Amino acid sequence: MTKNIAVLIGSLRKDSFSKLVANSLMPLFPSDYNLEIVEIGDLPLYNQDYDDLDQVPEAYTTFRNKMKTMDAVLFVTPEYNRSVPAVLKNALDVGSRPYGASIWDNKPAEIVSVSPGAISGFGANHHLRQSLVFLNMPMVQQPEAYIGNVMNLLDDNQEITNPDTLKFFQAIVDAFDTLIKRY
Repeated sequence: MTKNIAVLIGSLRKDSFSKLVANSLMPLFPSDYNLEIVEIGDLPLYNQDYDDLDQVPEAYTTFRNKMKTMDAVLFVTPEYNRSVPAVLKNALDVGSRPYGASIWDNKPAEIVSVSPGAISGFGANHHLRQSLVFLNMPMVQQPEAYIGNVMNLLDDNQEITNPDTLKFFQAIVDAFDTLIKRY
């Protein structure tokens, strides 16, 4: 049975490192998985009044409906100021409301943090984990996926081809696959 996996990228930059890593991870999934990058950059900042006053922006409705069709979520994110980028946190907030109608509940998740620095997005990874625990999303615990010094992993075509890195990426995907199959 086909599984639909949402890929949420925490960077809006056209050539973001997170997007490059996501594009390297996606082909490693089993062939019966349908992976789709779900756009989050067009979501207005969450405001509860939209839901309370029945003035829900079309972008919220489209996002919520799309995410309801997804079986799991792969988060690939940079770190901004030792935390989660605002665009990703906003997507979590939009999807968790209105109260009692969260689209995140019980969806398996994998977090991959990406950074040009040596700390590898550790802060973003762990802050995102805190939110996902609250949202009742089971997560891959091991292997932890911190991709540091990402610029050193890219070849001249801006692709990741290092065999050791790709082997690690496959381990990340395999662990996520195991988690998804439990749910």
